[in-house]
Amino acid sequence: MVFKDYYKILNLDTNKVTSQEIKNAFREQAKKYHPDINNQSHQYEERFKDINEAYRVLSESSSKRKYDRMWNSKVGRRKNKVEYEESKREKGSAFSEFFNMFFGENETKIIRENKNIPEKGENIETEINVKLEDAYYGLEKKISLRTVKGQMRTFSVKVPAGIRNGEKIRLIGQGKPGVNGGKNGDLFIRINIENNKKFKLHGCDILTNIYVSPWEAALGKKINIESIEENITLDIPAGIQSGEQIVIPHKGYKDGQGGRGNLIAEIKTVVPKELTEQERTLFTELQNISSFNPRI
Repeated sequence: MVFKDYYKILNLDTNKVTSQEIKNAFREQAKKYHPDINNQSHQYEERFKDINEAYRVLSESSSKRKYDRMWNSKVGRRKNKVEYEESKREKGSAFSEFFNMFFGENETKIIRENKNIPEKGENIETEINVKLEDAYYGLEKKISLRTVKGQMRTFSVKVPAGIRNGEKIRLIGQGKPGVNGGKNGDLFIRINIENNKKFKLHGCDILTNIYVSPWEAALGKKINIESIEENITLDIPAGIQSGEQIVIPHKGYKDGQGGRGNLIAEIKTVVPKELTEQERTLFTELQNISSFNPRI
């Protein structure tokens, strides 16, 4: 078990401090590491829990005296101070393993009940699927979630145009309730962009398949194809092979910086399943006169 230096966590170099100094240090560190101003970083969230835990112990005279006895033996006589290390705690617990082992169940309960420090509620995470076209243009989507009380609640979620796959939308205050007057947690909604039969998203690029006949692939042809916004003319070069790709710049997905990725068209040569008599005659004639062998 790693020893937790509560004084170090509150940026205090010694245990010879007054209750007011402890309170001031707590306020300063809590403001600095609050998750709300640090993009909900897991690292800051855990540090914030350690700060609250340290204050709960050091602001209670009896628990401070008990902790100080260990602190003096572990830290007070050393020249090199213990560096901060993220605590291990059970999911959803405000107290670390060190806290529970050091103080025990009964004393932990007393400290928890005596110190009514406001705590922000837990965040909730969920995910929704959004069609590629909807993600590109943006939309407002309603989702229904079951609350901690078992009731269904409907939220209106504004999905911004050009949102990236895997990006999260934050609904402030829609998570679990806070404790002792603390703020509610937040609801984070992860966006999963769904591909469709025509388009597949790959980063900022959009992949699509273009189906051509053998004679179009051999002779070349200008054809009209769909992009996510419009129809565009694509020049199929003569002799293109099935599986080759044609890159159409700036016709892909939004890149979040005012630009767009590419539309990448993969050529798929399709042979007719049924031939007319004339087509069969022409293919037979071509087979007889052509020296082309694709297996060489």
